[in-house]
Amino acid sequence: MADPARARKLAKRIATIVASAIGGEIKDPRLDFVTITDAKVTADLHDATVYYTVRGVDLETEPDYEGAAAGLAKATGSLRSKVGAGTGVRFTPTLTFVADTVPDAARHMEELLAKARAADDEVARARENATHAGEADPYKEPRSVDDEDDDRVGEDD
Repeated sequence: MADPARARKLAKRIATIVASAIGGEIKDPRLDFVTITDAKVTADLHDATVYYTVRGVDLETEPDYEGAAAGLAKATGSLRSKVGAGTGVRFTPTLTFVADTVPDAARHMEELLAKARAADDEVARARENATHAGEADPYKEPRSVDDEDDDRVGEDD
C-alpha cells in the first residue's frame, strides 16, 4: 500500500495530465467543453477515478453529457498512455471517468436558498402591517395591595 500523500500527489498529477491532453492533444470535438475537476487514486495506485464536468456552448444550451462520456471512453487508452509517460510510475493506473455531481448539487442548494429567501421575504411583508391578536400587553398586571384590604395573617404592624 502506498502512502496517502503519494496517492494524493499522483491524483493531482493525473488530473493535470488528463486536462492538458484533453485541452490540446486530443482532437475530439465532443471533449471541447469538458473540464477535469478532480481525480482520486486508490491506495494501491492501480485505479484512478477522474471527475469531469461538461458545459454547453452557451448558457442556454444544455451540455452534451452523453457525447462527452463517449468521447472520454474512446480516448481512455491514449489518455492512459499519456498518464503513464507523464507520471513515471511502475504501473500506470486504469482510468475511470465519472461526471462530477458537485456543480449540480451546488445549483440545487442555490435554488433551495432562493426559495428560503423568498419565504423569509413573504413573512417580513406579512409582519409589516400585522397587529397583535389580543391586547397589546397580554400579560397580567400584578395585583395592587391596598392598605385597607391587607388580610395577611401573622404579620405585625
